[in-house]
Amino acid sequence: MRNPVPRIYPLGDEALVCEAPPPATLDVQRRIWAVAALARGWDAVREVVPGMNNLTITFDALGADAAALTQALEKAWQQADADDALNPDPAEARIVDIPVRYGGEAGPDLGAVARHTGLAPADVAARHAAGVYTVFFLGFQPGFAYLGGLDTALHAPRRSEPRVAVPAGSVGIGGAQTGIYPAKSPGGWQLIGRTALNLFDPTRNPPTLLMPGDRVRFVIEHIGETHDEEIRA
Repeated sequence: MRNPVPRIYPLGDEALVCEAPPPATLDVQRRIWAVAALARGWDAVREVVPGMNNLTITFDALGADAAALTQALEKAWQQADADDALNPDPAEARIVDIPVRYGGEAGPDLGAVARHTGLAPADVAARHAAGVYTVFFLGFQPGFAYLGGLDTALHAPRRSEPRVAVPAGSVGIGGAQTGIYPAKSPGGWQLIGRTALNLFDPTRNPPTLLMPGDRVRFVIEHIGETHDEEIRA
């Protein structure tokens, strides 16, 4: 496993960031999860927040020394590489199938992504559904899973003008990533489809359908016509 050297730096007086160099890969993300698991057991650590290619810990400045925590993060980074118990086999991860209606009103940007990639809209949908993705982390809004593993042929820039309201369940592409909006919100990703699954339910335990480390497969329910129309809020 390649072992990139992380940069560890303070974020104010009571937080440290451990940041790996790009690109974001599953191996690096698994290391971040492993370091997070170790850091949650340290004295004076209040919160551990894994992100994409980074990890942030907050701590009680009166009960912990930032320099000692920095050394602990460096040691944990190396330990995470060597300890197989902290890096379970990805093949054993939970698999979640997400049914998607591509194109049409459900995916108003499918045509734009097709033009950018030089593929037919149906081919964009087929390639998107052919992948097996990994949930790298949850962020932006409750239940929003950032998925790694998007086919490089489907990489597409975010919209130049974000939408004020993106419907819940919208499946989008933003740069080298794909993801699903759990709730109606503003957003700038290219929307290629939509799922009827509920990604976040505060009455459910756990409330999020997807968790870091889960593997995701998109299943084509339907491919609609592409009109490049603005979706209705």
